[in-house]
Amino acid sequence: MKMDNKRVSNKQILDEIKNQKVNITIDPMPEEELNALAIKIVSRMVKLKSMEDWFDHVNRSDIAGSVAYKDLDLTEEEEALGEAAKLMTLMNLFEEEEAYEKCAIIKGRMAQVNKILRKNK
Repeated sequence: MKMDNKRVSNKQILDEIKNQKVNITIDPMPEEELNALAIKIVSRMVKLKSMEDWFDHVNRSDIAGSVAYKDLDLTEEEEALGEAAKLMTLMNLFEEEEAYEKCAIIKGRMAQVNKILRKNK
């Protein structure tokens, strides 16, 4: 029986093994080795989880955000462009919610940002 790699059933594989008279034996792992392997696996999983928790905690802190942006060395114009993008997004959200008081506040802040952008041109 010729088997290709497409959709071979377990029964076909077992039948082929029986036809070829292949003896497959799997020696059970000694209990000590099994326990040592289990301890290693759990230890690595715990380390990975604690590293993930630490990373999430650090990234959520205020200090992490300020440090990350300090490394960018943004110019005043670049900061203003980022602020403008944020304000435009918020403006769209608040317009959809018909929160016109919030839109007015954003419009005032946008005027300040536009002033900075005009100054840098």
